[in-house]
Amino acid sequence: MDTKAIRRQKIKYGIRRKISGTAARPRLSVFRSNNEIYVQLIDDDSSKTLAAASSKDKDIVAQKGTKAEKSKLVGAAIARKATDLGLKEVTFDRGGYLYHGRVKAVADGAREGGLKF
Repeated sequence: MDTKAIRRQKIKYGIRRKISGTAARPRLSVFRSNNEIYVQLIDDDSSKTLAAASSKDKDIVAQKGTKAEKSKLVGAAIARKATDLGLKEVTFDRGGYLYHGRVKAVADGAREGGLKF
């Protein structure tokens, strides 16, 4: 019997076996804790984080709203940072979480911000 964390880790490894980020098309990695959500643009070829955003950023903390609404703002923030770097396309890495709720809200916010995946 797997614990929830071990099960998520196995799913995550399966996802990471299939996808990886490059300098031209980085990986948009999502981490979701109970209260916050974090996203990073990662170039796996050079093992570098190109940009990051989270629900702890000052402009997002100042906003009122549910965790899902803040997640959408995080998606929009990472999209802004990506366009500043000249990136239009990313590979979405849901990090072992279901594509639902806050993870989906991040993806929707990033798409509305102009990212393609």
